[in-house]
Order: sequence, then C-alpha cells, then structure tokens
Amino acid sequence: MQVKYSYLYEQFGVTADAFLADLKPLLESGEFTLGPYMERFERQFAEYIGVQHAIGTNTGTSALILCLKALGVGPGDEVITVPNTFIATVGAIVATGARPVFVDCDERYQINPDLIEAAITARTRALLPVYWAGAPPDITRIVDIGDRHGLPVVEDACPAVGATVHGRKAGSFGRVSAFSMHPLKPLNVAGDGGVVVTNDDRIADWLRLYRNHGLSDRDHVDMWGINERLQPFQAVIGMRVLAGIEDIIERRNQNARALDELLAPLAEFITTPSRPAGYREAYQLYLASATRRDELHAFLVARGIECKVHYPIPLHLQKCARDLGYRRGDFPVAERQAGEVMTIPSHQHLDRAHMEYVAAAVREFYTH
Repeated sequence: MQVKYSYLYEQFGVTADAFLADLKPLLESGEFTLGPYMERFERQFAEYIGVQHAIGTNTGTSALILCLKALGVGPGDEVITVPNTFIATVGAIVATGARPVFVDCDERYQINPDLIEAAITARTRALLPVYWAGAPPDITRIVDIGDRHGLPVVEDACPAVGATVHGRKAGSFGRVSAFSMHPLKPLNVAGDGGVVVTNDDRIADWLRLYRNHGLSDRDHVDMWGINERLQPFQAVIGMRVLAGIEDIIERRNQNARALDELLAPLAEFITTPSRPAGYREAYQLYLASATRRDELHAFLVARGIECKVHYPIPLHLQKCARDLGYRRGDFPVAERQAGEVMTIPSHQHLDRAHMEYVAAAVREFYTH
C-alpha cells in the first residue's frame, strides 16, 4: 500500500474540469488584477472566519509581513514567537526590520504561554503565536497576556484554516492574522496565495492600499506601497476549495483520531500531543514524537509511507539566526522535539485502511 504525502493530483488533477469551468468566466472577463472575483473570494473568506475584513495577498509570507507592517512594527522593535516553525514566520519579522525574540514551545508543539511574559521588554511590539501544524496554541491566554501588556497579537494561522477554539475560528482572535494557501495547506490553491484578516477598519484600509502600490484609484497614490496582491486566478481556485473546506477538515480529523487510537498501544515509543477539549485542529500535519525517529522514518518510507520531518533544525540554530545570539540549550523543548518529531500523512484523500497500515508498520518496527 502507498500512503502518499502529496494529494495534489487527487485534489486538482482528478477534478480539473470543474476548476477549468470555474476559470472560464474569469478568462473571458479579463479581470486579472483585483476586481470582482477577488472581492467575492475575500467576502466569502471573511464570512467563513467570522471577521469583518479579508485581504488577499500573493503568499502567506506576504500576509505575515503585512500584518506586522500594519501594526507599525519596524526597526528597533521586537516580536515574540517560537523557534519551531517554518522560516516564513521569523523571516516576516526580520523583513520589517524588527528582531525576533524566541520563547520555547510546549509538549503540544505550540508556544508556551508560561514563558511569554518573561520575554517581554520595552521594545516588544507584538506577540506572534503560530498554529503549528494546524493546531491552535492557547490563544485565549496569549491574547490575555497581550491585553495586559498593551501588545497586539498577530496569529500565524497560515496552516490552520478550519481550526477552531470553542467554536471560534483560528484567525479571529488577534488584532490581525495571516493565512497561507500554499498547495500543501488545508485550504490550497494552484500555487502560492495568502490572506490577512482583521476586524479593524483602519488596518483593513491600510492593507488594501499597501498591497496595491498605495493606489486609491488608477491615478492617485495615497502612500508608498508595493504589489502583494492575490491573483484572481487563485481566488477562483480558492472559492471552490473553500466551499468544501469543512468536509476536508472533518476527514483530516477522522484520520487523526484513527491514528491517535491505533498508536496509543505504542505509547512507550510514540507520543502524540494532547488534544484539549473544545479545540479542533486543521491537521495540516499530523505530528508525533518517536524514539529512534530517523530509523523509524527510513523504515516507513521503505514501506511506501511517505513520512516527513518538520523540522530537524530549530530556527535559532540555523545559520541565518547567528546574529540573534542564541545558542544550543536555550530552548530545550524545541531542540529535543526537533530530534523526535515526525509527520505522518493523514490528509483527506486517505482513509482508515491507510491509517491501519501505518500503525501496523510502526508496530512492526518497534516489536521486531
């Protein structure tokens, strides 16, 4: 049996005719820059998240940068986040001229709220928690910390369209939040794409100007801006995927529940994170910590199970972060997890039979 990591052919290739039919009116209209298709997608996305405004961007990274810039984050400022995330989170901070300040993660692979306040200084300008792998951090507590210190929260919800905390969607807690529509995100398009969401009218107005060269209309430039627009082509793709996102997230959750159940007897070797009551994960990735991780990974790959490692080197130990002054041992939980964590495919184009095959292979590895 094959348990594939990528599901793009099943999602897009098999149903290509439906996507092409959606695109035909756009191609006939010539509305290739902003326009009604973009606006329709943004309205639908905002309604789904439960916010007033959604602003499409060309990438999830751009969405993060725009969130920070909209809050005035710039040179001399600090932004608190975690070292166990994709580079885009921290790269966005650096792109504004600010300094990333790391705090360690917890056993759910999320930012540890117990450590945030000790990292706040007079230079701190924002808190940037990550929904790593599509799982919510303790976002209500993080927002409370931000409120006590007068600090806005920017949710890096890039992997987490469809995740909820007590029925409230990821991205609706922060002052401004970012999503990615990269092909391997739960809500994906045919290439790159991102969205910023907010309930702040002023921030939304600024974002719409800045992402479009600062143009208020064809002839008037109200501010210095750049081009970080989402393309209407991707907006059309996104609308079709968004229409089915609840089914996608439910199928991912079904597979994750099956894996949790099937791996539970192997708790001596495989540790899955706790699943707090009232939290729904988007399961962009299904993560588990494994003893002899690298050997297990090779064993599973040899049996057609396309597991991955996200990520073997925490960001504070990467070459690009040397000037931040961190050293090995500064974030022991993230460093330990980097040697243990493995991603097991659990996307919507797999089923329980695939999960049973994975669990049987894991059991074979540890018992033989």
